[in-house]
Amino acid sequence: MNWVNLTLTVFVGGLVASLTDWLFMGDWLYKRYNQYPEIWRYPHGQGEMKAIAWYTPLPFVTCAVFTLLCARLNLHSSSATLKLAVAIWFVEPLPLLIANALFIKLHSVIAAAYSLGWLVKLVVAAVAVTLILR
Repeated sequence: MNWVNLTLTVFVGGLVASLTDWLFMGDWLYKRYNQYPEIWRYPHGQGEMKAIAWYTPLPFVTCAVFTLLCARLNLHSSSATLKLAVAIWFVEPLPLLIANALFIKLHSVIAAAYSLGWLVKLVVAAVAVTLILR
């Protein structure tokens, strides 16, 4: 395994995944976040910098684990990595977000955006593996 390519894959994939998080979970949904203000830990965004600091490395962790899994399973083609990304999405983020939307006061648009954001994050990791890790 080429560690330089592995590191580059994790860095590029994590960076692009971070940008997709901003797109899918960011400011364009802000009005819907306030529909149920009582569910949020930090009302009106006050004091959430600590949570943002803890969350920031997570897209890189996702890309790192996905990259290592693809390397371990010898998956390097675009179809194989994309199938794995979609399978992982159906196994965990999608059911979890649907369950959260059913049991927690969470606007359906926010739940849909989160689930699509996870799909895009996994697809970005799959593309990074296909283009860089080969």
